[in-house]
Amino acid sequence: MRDVVNAYGRALLSQLHGRMLLLSIVPFILSVLVWAGLLYLGMQPLLDWLHATFTEYDGFRASGSWLSSWGLAALKTVVVPFVALLLLLPLMILTALIFMGVAAMPFIVRHVGGRHFPTLEKKQGGTLLGSVAMALRCFVLFAAIWFCTLPLYFVPPLALASQVLLWGWLTSRVMAYDALADYASEDERKQLMHERRWQLLAIGVVSGAAGALPGLIWLGGAAIAVVFFPFLAAASIWLYVLIFIFTGLWFEYYCLEALARQRAAAVEKDITHTA
Repeated sequence: MRDVVNAYGRALLSQLHGRMLLLSIVPFILSVLVWAGLLYLGMQPLLDWLHATFTEYDGFRASGSWLSSWGLAALKTVVVPFVALLLLLPLMILTALIFMGVAAMPFIVRHVGGRHFPTLEKKQGGTLLGSVAMALRCFVLFAAIWFCTLPLYFVPPLALASQVLLWGWLTSRVMAYDALADYASEDERKQLMHERRWQLLAIGVVSGAAGALPGLIWLGGAAIAVVFFPFLAAASIWLYVLIFIFTGLWFEYYCLEALARQRAAAVEKDITHTA
């Protein structure tokens, strides 16, 4: 795990680089523009549909009774907005992740690879479409598990743990692909992601703990008037982007170092067999 810690330190220093801070602007603007339109067009219809559903299935009585048992009766009026935010949160993560991969990750790859791994050969084993496809595939599974774990929000510690683990798995799959797309061949990428899967997952889980913060801010909007939702969404997206950039740097440093060692080991093995 020493390589994981070393990559963390290098990523932290790079995160403070002016170019990396500026890099957060493009994915943030793209995400905000998308979500400004979606919230303007769809937020009220979503709230109306949820309100009708709660009314039809006696959801207000059940949720009110549960909240009262925990001494949170005052929150009964914000149950519908809270559920709406829970439903929207995975989609926020997806848009930030895709825009991160498209707009920011290529710059991170050039920044890390050009400055610290200039002699590492690029084998172009991944593509932009492959990156988007990987993000979408992983997100479908992520969203399915996410919705299955919604009842855990009745037990906040379990909800937080599930979010961290889900985030860790999602980022380890998507970020590792993006980090290796330019430099590793397809076979090298598959081998590295298999052999280093626990280290990659560890990076993802630690990042997932940080990734829980925007979600808490977003869900905290359930206690505020609906008019503030767009501002909370913008704040959450900005934090997601910053966390994704740091996570991208962390994965990039770790993956390129691991790839360099993997190739060196392969060369040494070939020499040994030849001798």
